[in-house]
Amino acid sequence: MNKIIKWMETHFIPVAAKIGNQRHLVAIRDSFIAIMPITMVGSVAVLLNVFFRDLPTAAKWTGFVENMHWLININGIVWWASFAIISLAFIVSFGYHLAKDYDVNPIAGALVALSSYIVFIPQTASFEAEINGVKELVSNWGLINVDYTGSAALFTALIVGFISTMIYIKLMQAKVTIKLPDSVPPAVSKAFAAIIPSVVAIYASSVVAYLLDTYAQMPLNDIIAKYIQVPLMGLSQGVFSVILLSFLVQLFWFFGIHGHNVLAPIMDGIYLPATTANAEHYLKYGAEGIKDLPYIWTRGSFDAFGQMGGSGITIGLIIAIFIFSKREDSKAVAKLAAPMGMFNINEPITFGLPIVLNPVYAIPWLIVPPISVAIAYILTTLGVIRPVIAAVPWVLPPGLYAFLATGGDWIALVVSLALVALSVVLYTPFVILANNMEDKEI
Repeated sequence: MNKIIKWMETHFIPVAAKIGNQRHLVAIRDSFIAIMPITMVGSVAVLLNVFFRDLPTAAKWTGFVENMHWLININGIVWWASFAIISLAFIVSFGYHLAKDYDVNPIAGALVALSSYIVFIPQTASFEAEINGVKELVSNWGLINVDYTGSAALFTALIVGFISTMIYIKLMQAKVTIKLPDSVPPAVSKAFAAIIPSVVAIYASSVVAYLLDTYAQMPLNDIIAKYIQVPLMGLSQGVFSVILLSFLVQLFWFFGIHGHNVLAPIMDGIYLPATTANAEHYLKYGAEGIKDLPYIWTRGSFDAFGQMGGSGITIGLIIAIFIFSKREDSKAVAKLAAPMGMFNINEPITFGLPIVLNPVYAIPWLIVPPISVAIAYILTTLGVIRPVIAAVPWVLPPGLYAFLATGGDWIALVVSLALVALSVVLYTPFVILANNMEDKEI
């Protein structure tokens, strides 16, 4: 084990550290984090409709649902201001963080990214309308379809945002700007400096949009969705992908590297759109939509069934230590870590026991979450538990997180707690092993 750890420290850690600090990946990660308020408010609308529309409807409390119709309608408006425009929120955030990382005007970077993306949205829409009692196909200009601003367009927003903002950044760095006298106020000077790079970036996007509209006769988002996003999302829904990502998070953490941060571009870039797509589908179709949600596994699924108590499901380790440990040092750390572990904060146990680079706990640390997510994945595909449909605060206690994230599924709550119990069983042999090493460092 020591030889393996030494080899990993020499060859694996430097590469992992570079990935974790890569400026473009960091910008993607920070951009997703920044739009969490939008994601959360949309999820609140989903959860409120669960408790004020769907569960009462299932219980045949029709009078209650009718009285709450005003709140249900408000939740629909909240959806319009959150999930319906989440791609626009992301691209503003992405342009800002990317430009800020390169130390150029971040506000201009955000606006360039947004404007460059808008040019790729179709300007006309066709729909069926009833005119003088006759249904006709009507085409109108100046309409923006939410299919191009919601979660389905996140991947396109990422690509367009990156390319357009980088054009702006490189021109700014090359000083292809309008230089004003020093006597001009800084705000005015910054705005003028960004004019030429912004014009070039937006015109470049507009030319590409024109060529696609003229020759491909298909919007960029549709092209990317058909040939890139759909295949990637399909791969992400396989059990192998789910298990592998769960394992890699643990592997990075074992060496003291924040696994979620390193893998955020993948986990957030692919699985977060799946969460919002499920939420949008549920808000649109209600309880009936549960039967045919677009995605089985989403970003919140990892937290609901593979991160209870924090990475490694360490709440199970804490319980095992309380029951089976004879080491006073381990018990002391567990007592300090337990209150925070209930809210998925596990740094005290991860670095206090420690688990990082600890050969005794390496095996359960690496295998407990993958086993748990594999079980939850199978139960989800079999229809035993609902897929996750809402992003909820990550600090919610085990069980409660799964219950709310799945829209009030009691079976999901039971499964989440059962997986915590399983983690206790899997950690126990290694806690006992640590007892036998009482006079040694573990």
